[in-house]
Amino acid sequence: MFVIYEILFPIIALLLAPVILIALIVTPKFRAGFMRKLGFYNKNFEGENTTVFHAVSVGETNAITNTVKAYKEKYPERKIIITNTTQTGHDIAKKVFKDIADEITFFPFDFAFSVNSFFNTYKPNKVIIAETEIWPAFVIEAYKRGIKVYIANGRISPHSYEGYMKFSFIFKPILEKYERIFMQTKADAQRIRDIGAPEDKVEFMGNLKFDISRDLSWEDQCALRERFHVHYPLLIAASTHEGEDEIALDAYKKLKENHNEIKLLVAPRHPQRFEKVYELIKSYGFNVGKVSENANFDEFDVILGDTMGELAKFFSFCSVAYIGGSFFGPGGHNPLEANIWNKPVVSGPNVSNFKDIYKILTEKGAAVVAKDKEEFEQTLNTWFSDLTALEHASANAGAVFKENRGAVKFLINRLS
Repeated sequence: MFVIYEILFPIIALLLAPVILIALIVTPKFRAGFMRKLGFYNKNFEGENTTVFHAVSVGETNAITNTVKAYKEKYPERKIIITNTTQTGHDIAKKVFKDIADEITFFPFDFAFSVNSFFNTYKPNKVIIAETEIWPAFVIEAYKRGIKVYIANGRISPHSYEGYMKFSFIFKPILEKYERIFMQTKADAQRIRDIGAPEDKVEFMGNLKFDISRDLSWEDQCALRERFHVHYPLLIAASTHEGEDEIALDAYKKLKENHNEIKLLVAPRHPQRFEKVYELIKSYGFNVGKVSENANFDEFDVILGDTMGELAKFFSFCSVAYIGGSFFGPGGHNPLEANIWNKPVVSGPNVSNFKDIYKILTEKGAAVVAKDKEEFEQTLNTWFSDLTALEHASANAGAVFKENRGAVKFLINRLS
């Protein structure tokens, strides 16, 4: 089966070459690390006893941050390589791991040439893949070379599970070649066993996302509030996608009718949308400034978050956070980056990417998953109108973390 895959995958790529070429020309994010993904890595890298941590994009990169830091503290003599798939994930990794990693690069395409070039260049002993990515050529070549590959913080949604099960005869021999597979929930662990992972290689570990920490000192928090002149109730619309900025702005406009002092910070998920969203906010008639131009809330009602890597800090001074990607987009983004600051969150109905986390948060009263735009607006109005309700939701957000920590320690103890 693997031989067939090795033959067919390059043929399919060759047949799609015209489409790929057009994508390279017209889509900047598709060009991200393209040559390195093909296998043209830094041949000057020298190292042994090397561990690779792979995080696809921003969410996975943020999730493994504390794990990588803890791993480096425990094993300072080991070299660390961070790999990503997307440009945004790569950009965050360069900021977060610049003083920790020996190299930050891109994960190879699943071609024999690309995979072998990666292994020949970096010669890792271990590869830890965040969440669930199964690349046959990569895993099988690693197994041949005696390189231990782990899945960490793995998850399989019920929808993905159905697809995996249809091809379990393909995945079973691949999953058998992983050293260990650590899943976020007991349900995830059972799903990957059903797909074909050996019983003795799978463990429930919890969720690394609950082991994030506040990276700002009290002094830094005060300085940040002073930078933005935060003396007002503040709503953050975080990681918004196309169509969601309007939802946030409509809700904000209604809030302003009864709570004129409320301010709004809009942070689009993708930087290529910054200018478009800026013009959209202006079209609503709001006085709008930009983070990149040192705007503050004494001067502006709305500020556009048009910088990268700062959103997690902004949650420290908001009152409530709307987490985007949940009305339109990929199925929601990580609400815990706001909850860690004891901030309640509201989302749209599609939170499939963080379904288990939202289940915990909603049960504890730290989040609301609004079924539609009307419920979204009603939730915001309730929290901004009733200080007691807002304080209760904020306390619930903080309490969630005390009950769900420990995944980082679990993982480090098993990567010896």
